[in-house]
Amino acid sequence: MTTLTPPIPSLTRRPPWYLVVPAVACVVGVALPLAYLLIRAFEADWETFSTVVLRQRNLVLLGNTLMLCVVVLSIVTLLAVPIAWLTTRTDLPGRKTFTLLAVMPLAVPAYVMAYTLLGLGGPYGTTAQLLGFQLPMIRGFWGATLALSLYNLPYMFLNLRVAMQRLNPALEEAARSLGQPPWRVFAGVVLPQLRPAFLAGSLLVLLHVIGDFGAVSLMRFESFSYALFMQYEAGADRVYAAWLALMLIAITGALLIVELRFLRGFRLDPAGMAVPRARKPIRLGWWKLPACLLLAGVALAGIIVPLVTILFWFSRHPEGLAGALDGAWARSLGDSISAALPAAILATLLALPIAYMARRYSSRFSRGIEQSAYLGYATPALAFALGLVFFSLRVTPWLYQTLFLLVYAYALHFLAEAVGPIRSALYVATPRLEEASRSLGWGRIQTFYRVTLPLLRSGIVVSVALVFLSAMKELPLTFILSPLGFETLAKNLWSHTNEAMFAEAAPYALTILIFSGLFVGLLLLRGHEEVS
Repeated sequence: MTTLTPPIPSLTRRPPWYLVVPAVACVVGVALPLAYLLIRAFEADWETFSTVVLRQRNLVLLGNTLMLCVVVLSIVTLLAVPIAWLTTRTDLPGRKTFTLLAVMPLAVPAYVMAYTLLGLGGPYGTTAQLLGFQLPMIRGFWGATLALSLYNLPYMFLNLRVAMQRLNPALEEAARSLGQPPWRVFAGVVLPQLRPAFLAGSLLVLLHVIGDFGAVSLMRFESFSYALFMQYEAGADRVYAAWLALMLIAITGALLIVELRFLRGFRLDPAGMAVPRARKPIRLGWWKLPACLLLAGVALAGIIVPLVTILFWFSRHPEGLAGALDGAWARSLGDSISAALPAAILATLLALPIAYMARRYSSRFSRGIEQSAYLGYATPALAFALGLVFFSLRVTPWLYQTLFLLVYAYALHFLAEAVGPIRSALYVATPRLEEASRSLGWGRIQTFYRVTLPLLRSGIVVSVALVFLSAMKELPLTFILSPLGFETLAKNLWSHTNEAMFAEAAPYALTILIFSGLFVGLLLLRGHEEVS
C-alpha cells in the first residue's frame, strides 16, 4: 500500500487572526496618511487647482528634478559598470580591498556629503587652509549632483557586482569563439544580461534622488523635495504642499511601473542543464595602473575627503575638542537614540507577522500584504511626513508633534528594512520543525516562541540594527514630525551647515559618520555570511 506524504499544514490553511490583524494594521497605517494627503489636495476647487497645479513653477521643479535624476543616474552608471567589472572579472590586484572601498560611501549620507563639499571650497575651506589653494564653492545643481552621485554609487555597484558574479561564462566564450572582439562581447552579451540588476540599482538611485531633501536644500537647488519643505515651513498654502507631495509620489509610481514593464517576460535561466563553470580572470596588462587610479579616485572622493574634512572642522571647533562634545551634542545624541531605538523595535515587531505570514501562509493576500510594507519605504519621506501631519491634525490632534508620532513614522517608513532579514531567516528555518512541535501537542503560539523564534534570532537582530541605524540619520521625517525642542544629530548638522557653521556642525557629522559606518559594517557582514 502506497503512503502519500501529507502537505504541510501551515501552507494549506488560512493564517490565524493574530497574524492577519497586525499585518493589516500596518497596511492601513501606511495607507491612511497617503489617503489624507489626497483628501487635503482635492479640497481645492477648480480655480484653486488650476492656480496651484498648472503654474509655471511646477514645470521648473519637474524639469530640475528630472534633470538631477538623469545626470546622477548617468554618472553613477558610468562609474559603477567599470568598477563592478574590474572587481569581479579581472586580475586587478587588491580586488577585495577595492570592493570594500567602493561600498564605504554608504557610510556618508548625502547631506553629510553636501556638508563636506561646502566645507571644501572658498577662502576658509579645507583645501585653502590645508593645501594652500582655493577651490570654488560647490553649490547649486552640480553640488547636489556630486553629493548624490557619490552617496548612491554603492547601490548601483552592489547590484551590478552580484549580477556579474552569477553570469554563466559559456555565452561569452561562445561569442569569442565566433571571432567577436572583447568590447563587442561585453556590449552584446554581458550588458543585456545585466538589465534586471541595472533596473534594480536605477530604481534605488532614483528613489533616493527624488526623495532627497538634505543635500538639495544645503546646495540651494530647487527640486520637488526642497520646494515641498519650504512650502510646508512657510505654512502659506497647505493645498499646494499637498499637491507637491502627490507629484513626488506620482513620479515614484511612474518609476515602479517602468521597471515592471521593462522586466515583464524577461528571463535569464538557461535552456539546458549546463552547470556554470568558473571563469578565468581577464588579464589587464598595462591597464592595471589606470584601473587602480580610477578606483582610488572614487575612494578618495567618497570616503577620504569627507573624513578628512570632518576631522579638520572638528579640530577647528571654537570651544576646542573637549567643548565640541558638549551638552547640546549629548542631548542630540540622546534624542536620536530615544526615537530610533523604539522605532527599530516597533518595526521589527510589525515585520514578524508580515514575513511569517508571507512565508508560511503563501497566498495572494499574504504576498500583497508583504508588498504593501514596501509602500512606506517607496513613498518619499517628505510626502509621507506631510500625509501624517494632515492625518494627525484631523483625526488625532493630540498626537501632533509628539515622540510617538515620530517613532510611528520611522517604523512604517523603514518597515521594509525590517521585513527583509526576517524573511531571509524564515527561508533557512524549515517548517518541519514546527510540524514536529505541533505533533507533540504544542499550540501555534507555543511552537512559535519555543521553536521558530530562536531560529529567527539573527534575522531579528539584523532587522533591529538596520532600522535603528537608518532612523539615526533620518532627516526629512524628523524635521516635520519631531516634537518642539527635539534636536537630533541630523537636525543639528543640517541647521549648522545651513548657516555655514562648519566647525559647529562637525561633531554631529562625525557621530553620524560613525553610526553610518556601523550600518555599512553590518551590511558587509551580512553579505559575507550569505556568501559563506
